[in-house]
Amino acid sequence: MATCIWLRSCGARRLGSTFPGCRLRPRAGGLVPASGPAPGPAQLRCYAGRLAGLSAALLRTDSFVGGRWLPAAATFPVQDPASGAALGMVADCGVREARAAVRAAYEAFCRWREVSAKERSSLLRKWYNLMIQNKDDLARIITAESGKPLKEAHGEILYSAFFLEWFSEEARRVYGDIIYTPAKDRRALVLKQPIGVAAVITPWNFPSAMITRKVGAALAAGCTVVVKPAEDTPFSALALAELASQAGIPSGVYNVIPCSRKNAKEVGEAICTDPLVSKISFTGSTTTGKILLHHAANSVKRVSMELGGLAPFIVFDSANVDQAVAGAMASKFRNTGQTCVCSNQFLVQRGIHDAFVKAFAEAMKKNLRVGNGFEEGTTQGPLINEKAVEKVEKQVNDAVSKGATVVTGGKRHQLGKNFFEPTLLCNVTQDMLCTHEETFGPLAPVIKFDTEEEAIAIANAADVGLAGYFYSQDPAQIWRVAEQLEVGMVGVNEGLISSVECPFGGVKQSGLGREGSKYGIDEYLELKYVCYGGL
Repeated sequence: MATCIWLRSCGARRLGSTFPGCRLRPRAGGLVPASGPAPGPAQLRCYAGRLAGLSAALLRTDSFVGGRWLPAAATFPVQDPASGAALGMVADCGVREARAAVRAAYEAFCRWREVSAKERSSLLRKWYNLMIQNKDDLARIITAESGKPLKEAHGEILYSAFFLEWFSEEARRVYGDIIYTPAKDRRALVLKQPIGVAAVITPWNFPSAMITRKVGAALAAGCTVVVKPAEDTPFSALALAELASQAGIPSGVYNVIPCSRKNAKEVGEAICTDPLVSKISFTGSTTTGKILLHHAANSVKRVSMELGGLAPFIVFDSANVDQAVAGAMASKFRNTGQTCVCSNQFLVQRGIHDAFVKAFAEAMKKNLRVGNGFEEGTTQGPLINEKAVEKVEKQVNDAVSKGATVVTGGKRHQLGKNFFEPTLLCNVTQDMLCTHEETFGPLAPVIKFDTEEEAIAIANAADVGLAGYFYSQDPAQIWRVAEQLEVGMVGVNEGLISSVECPFGGVKQSGLGREGSKYGIDEYLELKYVCYGGL
């Protein structure tokens, strides 16, 4: 657990005016160069018309460190994935800025840990209330920088805010224990204490919710954070910083250091190896997670990680076809297939296979509409970038070359740019890339199987295990399969499983620890045993 010796020797009094009751007023700054004035409507329109009219206070481009908006020596562009247009130039932080952010978080931790649980709860609740009040603007920011359909972006903002609400309540429920030992003159106590500064590294596909799911728990526990958002979607993290400041979250408790893809590796390494950081929380690829684990190992930091998945979606002969298709649509095509719990391979039993494929194809043609996320009726926005499109295209071409049949879709969409047609493949075999490589796109490959044992063997062959889904009306089968699937989360006759009240996380190479739920706050707490003798 982090200690505060350095702070005591370096002037803790500097923090006195930034804790509850003494709100910091950050300088104005939006989608303009860091040295320029607050943007007016005309300036905003020249960056991206879709963001015109939003509160200038929410459109930030500088880093947020120690309660101040700070420019960096360089900037990097953030683009709208639907059009390729530049949304704005954002501070491109480097190692120096990263270390300064950790130092600010460490200073703040030594005071924040002493703030009462009730006060931390109250501040998180204020932050939640501000998110709800600004939900429309926050949703538009998500759609602009990630391409996510606006309706889904609104859903993410509510989901994101609910984590702050949940952990505002959990902050007051951090309980210890009293243990009666064999010795009559002793009592044993177990205390739970905040671990220290947490480095939080988040992905682009849920640019708001992945922050609050981690940060809400950390702040509730009494920790402080340094957030490095994905280079594709920094505006959401910076907007959250503005609202945190408005809510009265003390300076240095929540810090944000955006950086370009070019600087991401060195910035990630800097915050993950800094001796003042006690905890790393990361959501992203398994490959990157392994690198961060190496960084954490040198100083034995606490780590929680939500990594890649290869979610199986199994449809047994006893399943209700309409129900299974509805679940498949929800699970596969949310955020255009760009979620870590999206179904990656569909295993359908022989007796129901043809009926399911036919109904699935019809549902896709009827209900999916590709377009700009801001357009009314759009259900499928763009993929995040050209590289993502190339990956889906490669998987489709590989499958077709090995005998798969394209039922619908199969190619880049006529809208061009980063759009790809929602695609359904049948006659898929296990030697195809799409069955053992996470897609992160609108591709649904269907594998036909004969027995329950075969389906479970295929599903469990992966070296990852985040989520899994299956449809069955057989109670005995439901119990068997739910227990045998090697995943951290199982949807039984349900395609959407995420909820703030439930633990989110995986097994095998899909990660470590759990987020959300009553268990999420434990990731930011240390247990301390106290033996009280002489009674």
